[in-house]
Amino acid sequence: MVGADPGHRATTCSVRHPVRRTFAGLILASAAAASALLGAASGAGAAPTTGRIDVVQIEGLIDPPNAALIGATLRDAAAARSSLVVMQIDASGAVDVDVAALVRSVRDSEVPVAAWVGPSGGRASGAAAVLALSADVTAVASGARIGPVLPVAYDHPDRDASWPDLPPAPKPGRNTATLQDFVASLDGREVRGVTITTLTGPTGERRLSTDVHFHKLDLVQQLQHKLDTPWVAYFLFVVGLLLIVFEFFTAGVGVAGTVGAASLVGGCYGFSHLPVTPWALALIVVGVLGLAVDVQAGGLGVWTWIGTAALTVGSVWCYGGSSRLDPPWWVLVLVIAGAVVFMLSGMTAMIRSRFSTPTIGREDLVGEMGAAVGDIAPDGIVRVRDAQWRARTNRATPIAAGDAVRVVAIEGIVLEVEPEEGGARDYRERRPRTSDAAVSDDPAPADPAPGSLPGAG
Repeated sequence: MVGADPGHRATTCSVRHPVRRTFAGLILASAAAASALLGAASGAGAAPTTGRIDVVQIEGLIDPPNAALIGATLRDAAAARSSLVVMQIDASGAVDVDVAALVRSVRDSEVPVAAWVGPSGGRASGAAAVLALSADVTAVASGARIGPVLPVAYDHPDRDASWPDLPPAPKPGRNTATLQDFVASLDGREVRGVTITTLTGPTGERRLSTDVHFHKLDLVQQLQHKLDTPWVAYFLFVVGLLLIVFEFFTAGVGVAGTVGAASLVGGCYGFSHLPVTPWALALIVVGVLGLAVDVQAGGLGVWTWIGTAALTVGSVWCYGGSSRLDPPWWVLVLVIAGAVVFMLSGMTAMIRSRFSTPTIGREDLVGEMGAAVGDIAPDGIVRVRDAQWRARTNRATPIAAGDAVRVVAIEGIVLEVEPEEGGARDYRERRPRTSDAAVSDDPAPADPAPGSLPGAG
């Protein structure tokens, strides 16, 4: 500009440069803020995953071991930033479990949860059906089914009215015949704003991810889960009682007593998680003891019928809650009939083998001499022919330990004995015995010769 003042031009330029720098700074700051907001929104919508798949296998009742397994799997998957948790379900209702809390843990999981009811022939009912329908994705294998949902908790069926409406159960899918097919079908599906990745490799050659972690019950949890099965707990409890009674009659502690105690403990552990009816459990104990009374008495009697009736009633009404906990009828028949046969046949044979020798007949013992092992007043133990027998005196006077006794009768497996002195000797014997002659101070005279008369000659 001709004639312009150089100082004025410099002043104008010095004013414009700060304005430009200010606008440029504002634009850069706005861009940075927008980028930060977009990044935060993107991070909130989809957390980065590792592509890992966790599969938890749920079978049988939803009991404390299964509930603990589900909770641990969800926590491990969240810590490992897994892409998906799959529940493989072939289970039924719940016992001793807070089903509502378990469902909340599935719905609030940080990792998408899918449920697959299978394999073919599998079923999800009760609490298992609620878990399956609470997952983000639910599928049913061909030949499997979901339902009925009610009762949810077998030990508290009265609480079913508190459950909200659940989504309808899906129909069996042909493309989900196996767990592998189901997991593969989820690849690329968006759940909770997260795109599930289950396949790896280039397009056209994609295959199932090899980073699959299976979660099962460990050995201790498997044992606990098996003991929580209603018919198993009932079976072990009755068998434990029978074996302990058996060991009581053998007057010792051996394998039968150890196995019986372990069975009884296992049955009681299962009962601790199941809705047991106290009076029915008491009847089972009375039933076994009633059968033992007639074993002690040495024969079939009124206590056999009382014990059988008590055992039957207690077994049928053993559990409260839902009828789905009742043991199958064939288990009841097997246990009740087996208990009666064991007590009346097996126990009797055991006692006979313990207190007698198998090389002699019982009727041959009549007239035999022996000794009292302990006081017989009126019952006790005697030793005859180097074998111990349960015995009962047929006289009011007790027999002291070590005294000689004579066998005069046999009732079942119990010998009826009398003292050596004052007893009617040999009146039940069929033939003379050398042993009797050896212990007698006054042997009987010999028969006269044929054709001779007493005092003749």
